[in-house]
Amino acid sequence: MFNALDIQADVQPDRVRDRIDTSAKFQEADAVRLNRLFRGTETVEMLETLLKEQMAGDVAIVSSFGAESAVLLHVVSRIDPNVPVLFLDTGKHFAETLAYRDELIARLGLTNVRNLTPDAEDLAKRDETGLRWSYDPDGCCEIRKVKPLAKALAGYDATITGRKAFQASTRAALPRFEIDTTDAQGRLKINPLIDWSAEDLAAYVVEHDLPPHPLVAEGYPSIGCSPCTSKVAAGEDPRSGRWKGWDKVECGIHVAGGTSDINDLPPGYEPAF
Repeated sequence: MFNALDIQADVQPDRVRDRIDTSAKFQEADAVRLNRLFRGTETVEMLETLLKEQMAGDVAIVSSFGAESAVLLHVVSRIDPNVPVLFLDTGKHFAETLAYRDELIARLGLTNVRNLTPDAEDLAKRDETGLRWSYDPDGCCEIRKVKPLAKALAGYDATITGRKAFQASTRAALPRFEIDTTDAQGRLKINPLIDWSAEDLAAYVVEHDLPPHPLVAEGYPSIGCSPCTSKVAAGEDPRSGRWKGWDKVECGIHVAGGTSDINDLPPGYEPAF
């Protein structure tokens, strides 16, 4: 791991010159090395080694407290319940999600959950009515998710995500370790459950008697903000209910850098509610 604050001293006869290393924390080669190192290693053992030996530096979990979040949160809570958990409190969540968040915090003994909220000035300027989701879901996610998370992540070397390959075709080939390309900091992104199946998750939930998200039983296998989450029919992609009707499959926190166009509504454009 590269330490961006590593200060080296060049000693010369007449002076001491400090040089600050501003290189990225991690490089692609580090992700490749970790993928090879932990190839075949069971998920819990891998996470325990990473966290206890601080192989990834300062780490946070990014959790939506959604349909499958209990599994990863339970795994990490048994290793260290004080690992920071970052929750994007967008102001658009289902009431059931907020209640489920509080239930899991108490049940798992999580001691460091951090609620990230949108910037009030940003909301006032770009989403005063709260309806940007209806005509510009990318811009809404930018304001309510991408920007608050980017600000919070400045203090971390790595993040742990709950992404799984079976959730969507866009996630099918993701590795366990990758580099976060949303900025130039070189954070490591860790996907410990990427190779878990729906059956693996269900078995873990039963084994550890974990509470389900209340909306799953109502037909929501993937749960985000309420205006942009729909029920999913049997046999459909679990994430097909997210941003239904839009050419959009991710909120923006798991894709390459670059911000969406969040200018004001074009003249004459009528948003669909």
